[in-house]
Amino acid sequence: QEDGHARALRRRVEETLRASRMVAVCQYNSMPDEDLVTLRHYLRKHNIHLHFVLNEIIRPVLAQSKYRNLLPLFVCRNVLLVSPEARAREMLRLLKGVPQVNLLGACIDDTILSRQGVENFAQLPPLEVSQGQMVGALSLLPSQTSSLLQRGPAYLTALLDEHIRRLRDTGDTREPTEPPPGQSAG
Repeated sequence: QEDGHARALRRRVEETLRASRMVAVCQYNSMPDEDLVTLRHYLRKHNIHLHFVLNEIIRPVLAQSKYRNLLPLFVCRNVLLVSPEARAREMLRLLKGVPQVNLLGACIDDTILSRQGVENFAQLPPLEVSQGQMVGALSLLPSQTSSLLQRGPAYLTALLDEHIRRLRDTGDTREPTEPPPGQSAG
């Protein structure tokens, strides 16, 4: 029979996973406490939280969740790096200087990624930049279409203005809208 402490820990892990867009699994090798405190501090500055979780607590939770494909990564002493935002670039930059914490894989925005996949994801531009580029590209085509559609009438207007100017220069006093004698208006 499961004790209350284990149930409480599982419930806490479930809540953490539910509230996170980024869940990274890292292998943890022992390090001095002051280095761990420093790492936690720098991670928190980027809204990334480090959680020590026992495999016997997290494995049943993962087995019942969308993160079940991360189960093979939990074979040794692991830590979770979680964030409500996709902070892969910042996480990798911080982990680069900490050889005791090795990234094994992650789930970012419901996509399971290997270490290489996380590195590739970190090189992508921010979502806002990509959205801005997409909006710019999509608005360019209607702008070009509008310009092309306005070019014909503008050219016709310029030709008519030039024709009226020439008629005035030659001294013809007829209204420019009247057709010359002997020609039809069509």
